[in-house]
Order: sequence, then structure tokens, then C-alpha cells
Amino acid sequence: MTSRDTPLSPPLHASPSGRGGEPPDPRPGPAGRQRRAPTRRPSADPVVDCAVYVDGRRQAPVAPEDALRVAVERGGFVWLGLFAPTETELGTIADRYGLHPLAVEDAVYAHQRPKLEQYDDALFMVLKTATYVEHERLTATSEVVDTGEVMVFLGAHYVITVRHGEHSGLADLRHRLESQRELLRLGPSAVLYAVADLVVDAFVDVAMAVDEDVDELEASVFSPERTDDIGRLYQLKRELMSLRRAVSPLEVPLQRLAERDVEVVPATMRSYFRDVQDHAIRVRDQVGALDELLSSILQASLARATVADNEDMRRISAWAGIVAVPTAIAGIYGMNFVHMPELGWRFGYPLVLLVIVGSCLLLYRGFKRNGWL
Repeated sequence: MTSRDTPLSPPLHASPSGRGGEPPDPRPGPAGRQRRAPTRRPSADPVVDCAVYVDGRRQAPVAPEDALRVAVERGGFVWLGLFAPTETELGTIADRYGLHPLAVEDAVYAHQRPKLEQYDDALFMVLKTATYVEHERLTATSEVVDTGEVMVFLGAHYVITVRHGEHSGLADLRHRLESQRELLRLGPSAVLYAVADLVVDAFVDVAMAVDEDVDELEASVFSPERTDDIGRLYQLKRELMSLRRAVSPLEVPLQRLAERDVEVVPATMRSYFRDVQDHAIRVRDQVGALDELLSSILQASLARATVADNEDMRRISAWAGIVAVPTAIAGIYGMNFVHMPELGWRFGYPLVLLVIVGSCLLLYRGFKRNGWL
């Protein structure tokens, strides 16, 4: 994690979760595309935490169904944290908070690209989360980057975070924010900033960890030993693509929050979002540089494999040329003609053997001098 002046502490990493295992929803989404249902157990409560904040302080616990009314009456805001809610569960909350149906659908089924959308006086932002999957040794099937999603609904008196995946760290983030009263006084947009900052900081950690894998592969490719790293290089390049999909689209939403007038986001928050945007751009550039480096290493590995194959072919050709001499001489004297040179001479056989050995030695010396053997 890079050190920088920010009101947030470095994010804590949660244990990575595996991909896949999401049952498909038989109902098609817009444009007929297949949607996926949430991964949370149906019996689990989608509400992770619900609290009302007034003047930067957390108030006494209130029921989720009464939180918005209490926040409006006291001039504060409610922060409602959800984990993989079903369509019915989020639909009930959407009716209470007046959330737009299209945003609700995206939040239920997830698998969205990072974006920022405005619906009347409310904002809806999608952020991809990422974590590095620890492994003893990178293989051609290693999972390196695991991704999830966090959706944020933002209104004048509420902020709703919807989490998909096990590694967002929102619980720790809430605890840290509650100790920073001056930041929470800025309203719901302060929570949006904190979530975006947490996500980008996680990208920094993942990029640094992937950088170490790239260094290990680079050392392996250019080591004196003969190795086959093409499969590992391709797998790491694919995993890096997942991180790139999470980082690159985030620049535009952050730029909008940092430079334009956005309702429910006060002007005092622009500098905060500008700071997050700056670090998102740096991570994007770092991921792009790693991708280009991997492409160069992959090309070098292919070139090295080609050179090794050529060297093998030269050795095989050289030995074939050497073996061809005794084969040719033996073939000639095996034709069993009556009149052949030195066929009846007493020293003919030793002479032929000397010719064979001498010719082979001359060829071996020539091939060795030219680097073929």
C-alpha cells in the first residue's frame, strides 16, 4: 500500500473467495441476456448493518424500516449495508427509498462494469472490487485475481451499499469512518468517497502483488535453465485482464464526481474524489504497463523456444551428417560386386574403418567449430 495523505486508513484485506458457483437465473434480463442470481444463502438476512448518522455521529440503533424517517427528521442520513439481496428483498427497500427500477435490477444481478448513473435526485454507482489470491507457485491454471462488486445508491438522506463477493472490507471501513466525525459530517457522499477510496487502494495492493508474479516469470524466462513458461504467462495475462476491466472504466465516473456539479454531492467533496481519481489513473497505468511487459515476456519466451528448437534441429542435422558417412561407405561395400576397390586386399577392411573414423572426426570438428554441436 502506498502512503499518501488521506483521511482513511489503509484497507484491511479479507480472505479471497473463489469464482463461479453462481446458479443462473432462468429469467432473461434486458436485451435477452442471461442474468445470474445472487450467491447469498436464501435464509440469510441481506441487511449487514443499518445506522443513522447525525452531525457525523452514529445514533442509537433503529429498525431498518424506520431508519430513513428518523434520518430525515434529525437532519442526518442513514447508511444501509446489504449483502447480495434478492429481487424481492431489494424491491421492498427500493419502494421505501424510492430507488429507480433499472438501478435495482443492476444491483440484484450484478456483473456490471464500473459506472455512475443519475436518476432524478439520486446517484447509482457500480464499483468492481478485487483481491489477490495467494498461491505457492504460479501455474497455467492458477487463479490470481478474484473480483466482486459493490453498488452504491446515494440520496440526500441515505446511502445504500450492496455487496457481491466476500472481500469488500465495508465492515472495517464503517468502523474507521465512525471515528472520523469531520468526514462523516459531509454527508452520504463521504461514504461514497470512502468506498471508492477503499476499492482503489485494494487495486494498488493487487497490482503490486501481480508485479511480483511478473518478476518471477521474467526471471524464469531469462534463466539459463530451459523452461516452458508460455502457459503460465498466458494465464497471468488473462488474470490481469480481469483487474484491467475493473480499473480502467472507473476513471470516467470518478472524473465526473471530481470535476462536475453532481446533485447530492457537495462541492467540498470534489477534492476527495479528485484524489481517488489520481490514484485510480496511476493504478490503470501500472496495470497497463504490466500487461505490456507480460506481452514482451511472452514474445521473448516464444522466441527463446524457437531458438531452442532451431538449436535442437542443428544438433540433429549435424549428427545425421556424421552418421551418414559410415552409412554411405557401408552401403557401397554392401553391394557385393566382384570387382570393387581393395575388396581382395588384406588391409582393405582396416583402411575403410580408418576412412570412416577420420571422416566422422573431421565432420564433428567442423560442426563443433560452427556451434552446431
